[in-house]
Amino acid sequence: MAKYLIGTDNGGTLSKAALFTPDAQEIAAASRKADMLMPAPGHCEFDMDAVWKATSGAIRTVLAESGVKPSDVACVAPTGHGNGLYMVDEDGRPVRNAIVSTDSRARDYVARWYAAGTARAVLPKTMQSLWAGQPMALLAWLKDNEPEVLKRARWVLMAKDYVRYRLTGRAFGELTDMSGTNLISVPGGDYDDELLKAFGIADLRDKLPPIRRSDDICGHVVAQAAADTGLAEGTPVAGGVFDVDASAIASGIVDETQMCIIAGTWGISEYVSPTPVVSEDLFMTSRYCIPPLYLILEASPTSASNLEWFVREFLKGETAQAKEQGKSVYEHCNDLASGIKPEDADIVFLPFLFGSNVGADAKACFIGLNNWHSRGHVVRAIYEGVVFGHMTHVDKLMRYRGRPRTVRLAGGAARSEVWTQIFADVLQVPVEVTTGSELGALGAAICAAVASGCHPGWHQAVQAMVKVARVQNPDPSKKDVYARKYRNYLDAVKLLGPFWKQLAS
Repeated sequence: MAKYLIGTDNGGTLSKAALFTPDAQEIAAASRKADMLMPAPGHCEFDMDAVWKATSGAIRTVLAESGVKPSDVACVAPTGHGNGLYMVDEDGRPVRNAIVSTDSRARDYVARWYAAGTARAVLPKTMQSLWAGQPMALLAWLKDNEPEVLKRARWVLMAKDYVRYRLTGRAFGELTDMSGTNLISVPGGDYDDELLKAFGIADLRDKLPPIRRSDDICGHVVAQAAADTGLAEGTPVAGGVFDVDASAIASGIVDETQMCIIAGTWGISEYVSPTPVVSEDLFMTSRYCIPPLYLILEASPTSASNLEWFVREFLKGETAQAKEQGKSVYEHCNDLASGIKPEDADIVFLPFLFGSNVGADAKACFIGLNNWHSRGHVVRAIYEGVVFGHMTHVDKLMRYRGRPRTVRLAGGAARSEVWTQIFADVLQVPVEVTTGSELGALGAAICAAVASGCHPGWHQAVQAMVKVARVQNPDPSKKDVYARKYRNYLDAVKLLGPFWKQLAS
């Protein structure tokens, strides 16, 4: 009997693959980079062939490094960033570069839909906000700017669905992913002609692929994909999951008692509920991979990528030195941050380098710098600012639910005990971090386990495959300190609002 599972994960930076046993032992993991292309301001794209080359190369590497026979792989499942566009023609060839979810070229279309009341009108069906990187906005932009591309396109796919298409040669959408696109009625679980008409893309309905569920087998590895990846031809491939679902399920989120925070490229705070939340003030309600649950979340590109920017631009020497010592420069960042007490640093950092959750014009900044401040003060301010950015998400979610018993933390920040402790102290609830280095790939592998019958259902799979690595409890003595600092953060955002608008005018 085949006894291994592979999850792939296509993010905004890396394409990853990891191989697991049904009890979640991570046997091997690999990643490859497909460079982000920025052909014009606000345009963020990937070469689709490069994405496949990176993903297939990562799969081939984990098979080679693990020594596992391809015939012993029970199932493969993909996850990846939501939204954006990956379009192929009738022969499966890309018709243009993929457009990534951080793309802002369609911003004016979204502004018009809000001004015209379209966003409010469709909300009962979509249950989410509108933003420029979603496929309905990008399709509307393409109709006006690249109509010849749309004529050649046969299928509009999401990132993970494109990977599954390359593996199987079969085009499907998947419910968790599609429920975050404004293309479907979230309660109904299928495309909605009235929605497509509202966005001016009703004539593109036939380019949207049939929708399947996360744990459906959606095809089998074809000969070309087997040659590219090293997988056995005929290996089953499951529907897979939206990356926010993958992180939640890999964190063990199966009921309402917990909340999941993902602190990576995007900052995501989420929980599941049998009852959907429909509100203009909420970022998104979507379908969860465990029916009949919904995923309720707030999200913005305001998280750990802010630290990556600081490291890249200001710690080049430290990065080289850490590499020579066989260490990570982020260990150095943890040392810097831990050397400063929270009460000894009142720098406010607004983590809006890549976008914001307070308004389209908001910009990142440090407030309160003095000549006696060290790099440690600055790094700690970045850590705290990112946590406060997440707190604005949590505050919104708390309007619709009770206080969580625990919070599961995932993403790059979860690797730092210093950062995790700040989350615990600000939230004043225990923060749990699960095992494994590739949480998204693990979430996809859990999907593969259910689809292939390695586990009889989602709850059994989670019980077998999700383990808590550590728990960091809040320090009650830090409650008032962080409450004051969070108020300062919110006040800074409020006071700078008019100035940001002035800058943008």
